[in-house]
Amino acid sequence: MIGNSIIKLNNVDIFQQAHLVLSNVNLHVDKGDFVWLIGQTGSGKSSLLKVIYGDLGIKAGTGHACGYELSKLPSREIPYLRRKLGIVFQDFQLLTDRTIEQNLNFVMRATGWNDKKLIADKALDVLEKVGLRSKLKKMPHELSGGEQQRVVIARALLNDPEIILADEPTGNLDPETSEEIVLLLKQISQSGTAVLVATHDYHIIRAFPSRIIKCENGKVLEDVEI
Repeated sequence: MIGNSIIKLNNVDIFQQAHLVLSNVNLHVDKGDFVWLIGQTGSGKSSLLKVIYGDLGIKAGTGHACGYELSKLPSREIPYLRRKLGIVFQDFQLLTDRTIEQNLNFVMRATGWNDKKLIADKALDVLEKVGLRSKLKKMPHELSGGEQQRVVIARALLNDPEIILADEPTGNLDPETSEEIVLLLKQISQSGTAVLVATHDYHIIRAFPSRIIKCENGKVLEDVEI
């Protein structure tokens, strides 16, 4: 980690295939930060997130995420980087044929957990953090959209990540539920885990003012106002 920075990009060019999406990106996210990432569809928000979680390589400039150097990241190291990142998407991507507990257990086993008691304890711990301890044995279809997104956040917390990347996490939720989800993410950031939220929802940004990063015209603008 560079100083207190969990994410640090210096003069990074971001490409999708041969197309330059964002140029000369300078960005930092520190421990416990809560940051909004805004910009129109196609402005490069998702590409920026993909660079941070190792899905897109860096061709120019330098980047660090959770102690890993992104410009020299071998593919075999990417799963280890991702254990230090919690990723929350708009579509919940829960396994529909398994209970909430089994969904969480699946992720833990896939990332190297094998002690049954530790797995059971951790599942309860993360569900407690998102207010869903009582839903352990439920199937995803038995939960509301907001509850399913809370499970996704719980899943993102399993490996005690240094940062959560949330890509349109309220995109499928009504305004009241959206506010509950953002409040939960704010609380997580206050406990020391940085949170970076990509969103189109200016209402929710105004309801929870915080630092804003904007993708616009092929650039990333830090600390903008809306």
